[in-house]
Amino acid sequence: MTTIENHPEKNIIRVQLRQNTVLKGMSAASFEELERHLTVVECHKGDYLLHQGVHEMEQYFILDGVLKRVVANPQGKEMILRFAAERDMETSYAAWSLKTPTPYSIVSVTKARVVKLPMPEWIAFMERHPEEKRLFELCVMNLMSEIMAHTITLHLLDAPGRVHRFVRKHPELFDRIPKKELAAYLNLSAETLSRLKQRGKI
Repeated sequence: MTTIENHPEKNIIRVQLRQNTVLKGMSAASFEELERHLTVVECHKGDYLLHQGVHEMEQYFILDGVLKRVVANPQGKEMILRFAAERDMETSYAAWSLKTPTPYSIVSVTKARVVKLPMPEWIAFMERHPEEKRLFELCVMNLMSEIMAHTITLHLLDAPGRVHRFVRKHPELFDRIPKKELAAYLNLSAETLSRLKQRGKI
């Protein structure tokens, strides 16, 4: 991990951060203030940024690559709640606000680069910048709505319908996510997903 200022690709990182959904409207002064709290993390496929069941939380802004939010039961069975890629963010803001352990893990699906800061520092920053807090909380609500809609479609749509919905909603991710991961997200076996593709149904 390193600060943005000390990173050899700091200029690229700053441009990428400026394109982030949460940060793109931020003033130059606010951006400079936030940058002092950020560190850059290089992730390999399968690296955990956040473990389920912990109280120490961080805020993440994705520069490159794909992350997944995943929940597991004590028997190790997993359910993927969402994928997130560059210009998006990941957070455990709701758990922090409720003072509960993190209900899910955040894991790198591909090689990825993110910037992060401790949740208390992100909260303190937003308290100083009410408009940023408003926009961030709107993003969090949208994420929660998306997860709820996805969960509903797992019950209401057949296998081709689930795949078609994903392609419609996330066309940029379809070819980037390993098919095993995508199948798990859609509650399908990898074989079923492959068979649908072979038959021309997706």
